[in-house]
Amino acid sequence: MADIPFDQREGSLWFNGELVPWTDAKVHVLTHGLHYASCVFEGERVYGGEIFKLREHTERLFKSAEILGFEIPYSIEEIDDACRKAVAAQGIVDGYVRPVAWRGSEMMAVSAQQNKIHVAAACWEWPSYFDPALRLKGIRADIAEYRRPSPETAPCDSKAAGLYMICTISKHAAEAKGYADALMMDYRGYVAEMTGANVFFVKDGVLHTPTPDCFLDGITRRTVMDLARKRGYEIIERHIKPEELNDFSECFITGTAVEVTAVAEIGPHTFTPSTITQTLMDDYSAEVQPKVSAA
Repeated sequence: MADIPFDQREGSLWFNGELVPWTDAKVHVLTHGLHYASCVFEGERVYGGEIFKLREHTERLFKSAEILGFEIPYSIEEIDDACRKAVAAQGIVDGYVRPVAWRGSEMMAVSAQQNKIHVAAACWEWPSYFDPALRLKGIRADIAEYRRPSPETAPCDSKAAGLYMICTISKHAAEAKGYADALMMDYRGYVAEMTGANVFFVKDGVLHTPTPDCFLDGITRRTVMDLARKRGYEIIERHIKPEELNDFSECFITGTAVEVTAVAEIGPHTFTPSTITQTLMDDYSAEVQPKVSAA
């Protein structure tokens, strides 16, 4: 399946209120979401046939649409149900779900007040985002040229398609140099996040993570922070200067796609994945598994 283009896969997905054959779910080339990035989406993981924190993801999808100035024409419950139907239609036990909402083709200009809002949800198998052997050993990351924008210049609290353009550019540039990802600074020059994941650092047993004031406060990020607090780890959210990277012993990233993954290098800075990274990786793996009710 990994080599099959996403528009040519078999099965069904949920599209504007019903399950349709996968290859019939088409969008016209003159679609506002394509030309003007008026599109929001979510990324969700399926573990043991259940979508982890589905309601939180759906609520964020609706919030993102609100920030972009459009209303999803379904209820939160209907989108939850759509995601579950997409999983069931494909028979996915462990995989990935992508709900997405976008403006259609009624108007093709910056203004799009009359455009219909389309919604879809698709599911597919997706193993580890990075090579599984690197999950604890640690990935190598470059330092991106582009920075996360100021909240005054972009809707940073939304999971909007347009915000990922510089992420794709930065990840491609890093991969061309042999790295797996890239660390992005924010508009002020502080450490922000990876191209698609939040980042944590460890110093003297204390976790340090950038304040999410111009990028998404990820659902996985918050989950891992809760798990860390249960372990008694201190967490400091603050602005981190790039020159501080030499002071940290461990580094790991979090996200729906990457889950919890260790980082061994960021540019000239090196880290040694150790106890805290391993512990939170294990705790997260246990957290996402469906809970079995006692008889």
